[in-house]
Amino acid sequence: MKKSLLSIFALLLPLLNFAQETTSEKIDRIFKDYTSWFVDGIFYEIPFSDTYRIPWVLIVLVGGALFFTFYFKFINVTGFRTAIKVVRGQYEDIEKHGAAKLYGDEEMSPELAAKIAGEDEPAADTLYGDSTSNEDDDVIETIRDESADGEVSHFQALTAALSATVGLGNIAGVAVALSIGGPGATFWMILAGLLGMASKFAECTLGVKYRDVGEDGTVYGGPMYYLTKGLKSKGMGGFGKVLAVLFAIFVIGGSFGGGNMFQANQAAAQFVKLFDLESTSNAGLYFGLVMAVLVAIVIIGGIKRIAKVTEKIVPFMAGIYVLAALIILGANFTLIDDAFMLIFEGAFSGLGIAGGLVGVMIQGIRRGAFSNEAGVGSAAIAHSAVRTKYPASEGIVALLEPFVDTVVICTMTALVIVITNFDGSFMEYGVEITEGVEITATAFDSVIPHFSIVLTVAVILFAFSTMISWSYYGMQGWVFLFGKGKVTDLVYKILFLFFVVVGASISLGAVIDFSDAMIFAMVVPNIIGVVILSPIIKRELKKYYKAIHVKENAIEEGAKDLNDIL
Repeated sequence: MKKSLLSIFALLLPLLNFAQETTSEKIDRIFKDYTSWFVDGIFYEIPFSDTYRIPWVLIVLVGGALFFTFYFKFINVTGFRTAIKVVRGQYEDIEKHGAAKLYGDEEMSPELAAKIAGEDEPAADTLYGDSTSNEDDDVIETIRDESADGEVSHFQALTAALSATVGLGNIAGVAVALSIGGPGATFWMILAGLLGMASKFAECTLGVKYRDVGEDGTVYGGPMYYLTKGLKSKGMGGFGKVLAVLFAIFVIGGSFGGGNMFQANQAAAQFVKLFDLESTSNAGLYFGLVMAVLVAIVIIGGIKRIAKVTEKIVPFMAGIYVLAALIILGANFTLIDDAFMLIFEGAFSGLGIAGGLVGVMIQGIRRGAFSNEAGVGSAAIAHSAVRTKYPASEGIVALLEPFVDTVVICTMTALVIVITNFDGSFMEYGVEITEGVEITATAFDSVIPHFSIVLTVAVILFAFSTMISWSYYGMQGWVFLFGKGKVTDLVYKILFLFFVVVGASISLGAVIDFSDAMIFAMVVPNIIGVVILSPIIKRELKKYYKAIHVKENAIEEGAKDLNDIL
């Protein structure tokens, strides 16, 4: 461990000198010169009239979410109660042993399973057969802590994936969306979260279904694997390989940019501002070095250590943030209905915002999607490492992420800003801001004095948890492209740590535009593949619901106590 750290930072120091010598303006100009074509292409706006222009990537994202919502019969609503039960561990027995083994139900034939899914040919697996390649193995590095006979609750998997989504998007991104789109953007943000629940369910089910397990038991999963293996099973192997390679490239870019430099940059800016260090030479660099050391300690330990850290940070900081928001809303409870009225009116009128209704809609959906990453495919990488006999069980757990991230936390942030800014004292709607964290801190400070100190800590911890989770996402894409091995891992981690320091040290500008585009680019190959594989997802959902039904029926009919069975 210590040798690895020394090796990384020995190689990192020359790169740091380069970062110091290179000006922010030069880096910004280079990125803009070489990447503007890509950014412009991803966010190209299709003109529907002289007034309305919509980025094509948002059409793909929202179109996919609508398709999954209808195809899976509103799983984002009907599956919510089941998701809560799964997280609480109510069905952990059948996930570990299988419903047939515990309750003696006959297995469904492949032909019947195919018929339920609406397919002509049966699947290779049966209802209670091996659904995942590692369910009977002792996985060395998984998203779950295997201290209790290799099984724990789904809660750890949920918080580990949430660590990559709950963060600056909820704090700074919401303020930015409101500054451009006004209060009405909140409505479309919520809608993006609700629809995104279906996308998250679909991609995370596939992540578990088509994961790979290395000889040492390490799990490799995500869109790269279900695009190759899943589409190959459909006779589209070549097409799937192309999509997988594209996704891997985009996820690596996203991990260096939006999942790393942006996080480090915003955390450093808030830290420097709070302690009035603007005049201190290289304050951002020193902050970046410290952050890089902390990130290195965690990511060198692999995904198990990442999960152990994030499962503590995310619930704690999210809890403090939500509690503060509730205090503010409680202190201004008479204004909540007025805030919602402003949000609703703004959502359908535009309230003078540039682009009108469509402008408001685009900002809300874009920020909501960026915050919860539903349809992007990133969360499927984390969820793919979970032990379960039923892939759909983790898909159902995953649908809670957009709800918690966007519908709950983003909405609370928006309400706090709208209520405290009724007099327009610190933000003018329709005028884009660049410091989203500062606006949110001002809103909270207006009711809870000096809460900006707590918010700074939250920003740093959220940025930290997001970075370590995205390091895992990017690593999976890196390994897929360049192969598995210690040298490959080390090269990626050195690059990742270098970008932590660079992100904290410089003004990003075009770098952020590029990384934003990389993350949204992940949507295209992911949505295409998931739509094609939707019948397989439906079959997996039928399997899991059938298993739950078997258990509940057995209990109702007086099956012997579970302790006796086990």
